[in-house]
Amino acid sequence: MTVPGETEGLEFRGSGSGVVILIAGAALGVMALAMTAHRGVTGWPFALTFGVLIAVGEMVQFRVDMTRNRAPIATSAALGYCLLRGPEVSVPPEVAQIVAVAAVATAIGVLPRIVAGLWWDAVVSSRRLLSVGAAAVVFAAIVPNSLSWNGSVAHALPLGGAMLLAVSCAAGLDAIVGAGQATERYGKPFPAALRDELGVTARIGMAMAISGMLLAAGTSLVGLWAPPLVLVPLLFTQFAFRRYSSAQRTYRSTVRSMARSTEIAGFSSPGQNARTAQLAVAIGHDLGLTPARMEALEYAALLSGVGQLALADPSPGGASLLRTREERQRAAEIGASVIERSGVLDHVAEIVRHSNDPYRHGRANNPGIPVESGIVNVALAYEQLVGEGSGQTPDKAMESIGLGIGAEYDPVVVASLRRIVGRGFRF
Repeated sequence: MTVPGETEGLEFRGSGSGVVILIAGAALGVMALAMTAHRGVTGWPFALTFGVLIAVGEMVQFRVDMTRNRAPIATSAALGYCLLRGPEVSVPPEVAQIVAVAAVATAIGVLPRIVAGLWWDAVVSSRRLLSVGAAAVVFAAIVPNSLSWNGSVAHALPLGGAMLLAVSCAAGLDAIVGAGQATERYGKPFPAALRDELGVTARIGMAMAISGMLLAAGTSLVGLWAPPLVLVPLLFTQFAFRRYSSAQRTYRSTVRSMARSTEIAGFSSPGQNARTAQLAVAIGHDLGLTPARMEALEYAALLSGVGQLALADPSPGGASLLRTREERQRAAEIGASVIERSGVLDHVAEIVRHSNDPYRHGRANNPGIPVESGIVNVALAYEQLVGEGSGQTPDKAMESIGLGIGAEYDPVVVASLRRIVGRGFRF
């Protein structure tokens, strides 16, 4: 399953849920703009400063986890603007003004990306606006305008607690919405999708939330001198994330290049490894695997045929199922040994090592064998039955695979494949 590159322009993700999120974000932004235009803008210097920060953050957004864009500066600035209370802020911004500033700044920030053809996910930006609105509503509801940072513990503790509650509500809402999208898009069980979203929030989201809280507290106490001081560490954090994202892309490209070596040598048909990985990832989503296991599964599916290069002759059309059991298992062992030499793909090697084990003599009696091995086994079999040039229909392929349930193939994996095919999966 491929992920668009950084230069592929505007991207709209999702179907029904994506449309709902876009409509909700647009409606919230328009309503907030109308209310702000009617009431007037208060605290222009703060609105302008935080608006600029949000816009700049949107301009320099990037991908970290290969599934969505990240704009830590924009998110931290938007949350910081929600949480202003202090001696330097004579009139805290209203909820409508906060949302309006975030909406306008987001539009200004993404415009250069659209013009330059850089990647931008409209649904993710709408999710961010909805989360900022939630944080603003929660904070305004529990913190009166009279309560501000004044150096006293009596005010600092409730303000800090209110900030934490507000950003937690924003993060929770975003995680729930994201889990719903993943369930619709990938057929992933909602509890597993929510677990993954909360994991992302714990790794990245809370760092942005804490930066937003520090930004709000600093600005409330010392005025507009605070944003540059607070955002400098965030800039270094963003730089580190971008470096990590770049390393991820390089790593991924290396694995794909290794996988294509079997196609070049004629041991697999063109695109066979990519199609196998696409199906394996779909099954992994359906079974609710964690992101780390999903990545290992995809790499294992891509590299599952590497060991065939040690065989004397390629299989006709890359149909490894035509090989004897001994040949396939020897190829899997050789492939696992090759992968292990990388020094960083040990789990992938273990998946590949058992990817040709019959279920009855493998995982059925040895729970230590990863379920990912069974997924690769089933995905490869289905691809060779249905893939380019094979000619079988999905129903006929499922019938053939069904004959091997419990003996050759893991029943849990075959049941997952049946659900995926039933939902209309196509290579």
